[in-house]
Amino acid sequence: MADSIFVNGILDRAVSGERLDREDLLTLFESAPLLELGQAAAAVRERMSDPTEATYIIDRNINYTNVCIYRCRFCAFYRTQNDSEAYLLPLDEIVAKVAETVAAGGTGILLQGGVHPSLRLDFYEDLLRNLKSTFPEIHLHAFSVPEIWFVAKVEKLAVKEVISRLVAAGLDSIPGGGAEILEDETRKRIWSRAKAPTADWLRVHREAHEIGLRTTATMMFGVGEPFSARVEHFLGVRQVQDDTGGFTAFIPWTFQDQATDLEGEFEPSGGYDYLRTLAISRLAFDNITHVQGSWVTQGPKIGQLSLLFGADDLGSIMLEENVVAAAGAEYRMSQADMESVIRGAGYIPRQRRTLYDPL
Repeated sequence: MADSIFVNGILDRAVSGERLDREDLLTLFESAPLLELGQAAAAVRERMSDPTEATYIIDRNINYTNVCIYRCRFCAFYRTQNDSEAYLLPLDEIVAKVAETVAAGGTGILLQGGVHPSLRLDFYEDLLRNLKSTFPEIHLHAFSVPEIWFVAKVEKLAVKEVISRLVAAGLDSIPGGGAEILEDETRKRIWSRAKAPTADWLRVHREAHEIGLRTTATMMFGVGEPFSARVEHFLGVRQVQDDTGGFTAFIPWTFQDQATDLEGEFEPSGGYDYLRTLAISRLAFDNITHVQGSWVTQGPKIGQLSLLFGADDLGSIMLEENVVAAAGAEYRMSQADMESVIRGAGYIPRQRRTLYDPL
């Protein structure tokens, strides 16, 4: 355990804009008190983004299929192809969901599913074209690394070619799903089958950035990983951002264990660990403007506190979400609720679009 003078020196350097290294970040995880972390993260947040505002978006997560070949141990959402609960949404149902979103004032769709073994690139291209032609104003934030990685492998195409074809069909940006913890020992322990390892997850985002596509970076933590694994995750994402500048936001959330193969294997992270990790992420990412708080996994009260621990955004009011809900997270929020939460934290609520431009 580092002494308080040493820890405070690290926090002071972060607040002044100095980059923290691996040892600094690990020291903060091991020794920094919660309130001191929050104060430092809040100071960095005010320097990195508008100190008077906190943002949110109205969009919808459409999980077009729950069929997935990977069978990850942390996932309660996936089903095998022959399972009685397996589904693949028909196009007209997806279109109806998007229409409902637009009618509710939504500006974006997060379109993501399991990795269905029967779907090929033409399915994804056709889906994007149909949605973009029907709803030209909607932002399509779609298909995380596992989906793109699988399609590239089965089609025997370069990842960059797959992404380019998806962009031509209407893809506007890529979500950060499939990251979990970007440290391979942890990833191997929580998977059932090997999907894209750390280097390849980072490479897909790097190649998306290289063709001008923006993406988000996420982290699902609290799966029994050491603090060093979280630090490696931060450093990997930060390096890609140094090289490309393509990440719009960093979004950490806690693992939900209900109905997963990992249920009961370790104590899930609560609000204390969440707020500490959120704050350290804000101090680590001197090159990513936005950090998003996770009311979806932590509830509105901790979500509100996240705005005082480094977050400048509370994400979506979630007109629909199925993946985290399958593991026991059942929080819901209306637009009025969202704005009340933000005002209660002392900020002006501002609705935004997917790439953080104001509505």
